[in-house]
Amino acid sequence: MPEISRFMGIIIKMFFDDHNPPHFHVEYGGNKAVIRISDFALMEGKLPPKIHGLVIEWSSLHREELEQDWEQAKQSKPLFKIQPLE
Repeated sequence: MPEISRFMGIIIKMFFDDHNPPHFHVEYGGNKAVIRISDFALMEGKLPPKIHGLVIEWSSLHREELEQDWEQAKQSKPLFKIQPLE
């Protein structure tokens, strides 16, 4: 599963040819979660509240890039790296 961003110990990944709805995977300190791109809802897993907030902030800044990477992943094409949260 390609890593598309990393910041503050948070790792953001996407699977190639993954199931709908469009989403990304988050790993942080042993926690794992799946976040839907359309509304940033938590689909699976759990994150500490502060980390969940940082992921929502990051994803809201990069929604278009996440959608582009989702399309790339659906076609098994290389994914673009996305700037970390600063």
